[in-house]
Amino acid sequence: MSKIIDGKALSMSIKEDVRAKVSEAVARGVRVPCLAVVIVGDDPASKSYVKGKVNAASFTGIDSPLIELPEETTTEQLLSCVRRLNSDPSVDGILVQLPLPAHIDADAVLDAVDPSKDVDGFHPSNVAALWLGRPCFVPCTPLGIIRLIESTGVDISGKNAVVVGRSNIVGKPVAKLLLDRNATVTLAHSRTRDLASVTRGADILVAAVGRPRMITADMIKPGAVVIDVGINRIDGGRLVGDVDFDGASAVAGFITPVPGGAGPMTIAMLMANTLGAYYAHTGAAQQPLE
Repeated sequence: MSKIIDGKALSMSIKEDVRAKVSEAVARGVRVPCLAVVIVGDDPASKSYVKGKVNAASFTGIDSPLIELPEETTTEQLLSCVRRLNSDPSVDGILVQLPLPAHIDADAVLDAVDPSKDVDGFHPSNVAALWLGRPCFVPCTPLGIIRLIESTGVDISGKNAVVVGRSNIVGKPVAKLLLDRNATVTLAHSRTRDLASVTRGADILVAAVGRPRMITADMIKPGAVVIDVGINRIDGGRLVGDVDFDGASAVAGFITPVPGGAGPMTIAMLMANTLGAYYAHTGAAQQPLE
């Protein structure tokens, strides 16, 4: 039976560390850090995600003004909002909640965010820096996935890692982070021929393909570390991952649940990235997160 990787507990530990470091900086007279959150429209899922991020910021002592714009907001109006936040020296991080309404040019908006405030790690400058091995903001979900794997005590170096999913937000960057830690990485996807034969060779398997329970027990190497990034609603709203948890947990060595695995870590790493931006903008003495 697998050992459950508790993303809630690990994320709380990270947020508590961020809170301690923010408190220490503020006690020395440094201003309070700020993460500006922008949401356009009334999508219920987006509102729920934003609420979780604002609550986490409050817990860690990070000021988090919420800018709510109507559905009919134009691309230029949103760009104007982003430019205002870019020029505000009190703002350390800018988060534009995705997805944006279809009529808005999302790429133009993300490209407009100051890279030094791009705590989501989506700006092309940060993406390029990640692949070139230079300092940058790393996307929060991939960063959280690495922390989840490391929490098991399994050494990533030399392992065969398979990432199922090739999105710019999760699949591609987590593959790069695994490469940086000396794993041998295969980036697979829903159209990979004989996917099961590929995943069965994985010591570390990351499922981020967006299909409910696509990864079944017979696709998993006994003892593997399995990270399920999927968030799928079935049967009237029940939340399940991309991995068939019941079957997989009888085979894997370590596995994340859904919910309670990668999701909480995404928000925790957003707080960590905001702390990094705060240190860079204020010159506050940086201490490594534990």
